[in-house]
Amino acid sequence: MKNYRMKIQYDGTRYRGWQRQSGRDDTIQGKIETVLTRLHGAPVGIDGAGRTDAGVHARCQVANVHMDEMWTPEELKGKLNEYLPEDIRILDIAEAGGRFHSRLNATAKVYEYHLLKKDCFDVFARKYSWQMARALDVQRMRTAAAHLMGQHDFRGFCTKVPKKKSTIRRIDHVDIRETENSIFLRFEGNGFLYNMVRILTGTLVEIGAGERDTDNICEILEKGSRALAGETAPAQGLTLLEVRYD
Repeated sequence: MKNYRMKIQYDGTRYRGWQRQSGRDDTIQGKIETVLTRLHGAPVGIDGAGRTDAGVHARCQVANVHMDEMWTPEELKGKLNEYLPEDIRILDIAEAGGRFHSRLNATAKVYEYHLLKKDCFDVFARKYSWQMARALDVQRMRTAAAHLMGQHDFRGFCTKVPKKKSTIRRIDHVDIRETENSIFLRFEGNGFLYNMVRILTGTLVEIGAGERDTDNICEILEKGSRALAGETAPAQGLTLLEVRYD
């Protein structure tokens, strides 16, 4: 058996997220596994680096699969892209070490959220951004985001608190970039909880709109209560940009 490492790009608009769901055929993982199983002639399972939510996109998701060596990596890539729908694309396949695991070996993930400024509606970007109904103060958002840096317990910024796993995560960078019509929030860290990036974004938007103090982030981190954080930003504005490995 060979261990293949895949780089995958997808538009998550019409899918129920990355993770396969029993009895459904509308997840990214499920679509890829269905094609691999057909090609291999036996059930094939893949492991992804992260479980993106329903409606969330990825420019470069990473997954690995153990399969018999029936094709070269380039041949396997071609066959997958031939049968996968057009909104899922295999960017690259390479042979990996036998112990490589796309999720367990990942050292960092980078997500980006796209906001469209007030009165800057873009019909072509509407499926990949969150349209703002109020003006935002980007400097307030940057000041608040500085409190997120480092290692913290982020249980107040997740929808489902895991029962058996730690909610402590490390955020290495939060970059908030402004253009004429858009605001981009980029988060880099060693891992993210369920809905964490979307709740962080929703909280920072409320701070930018003047609805919260810039130090409200500290209170949420200290008390660990989801009720104290902001709204969960819509899924369509979020994209997994990159998964990093040492």
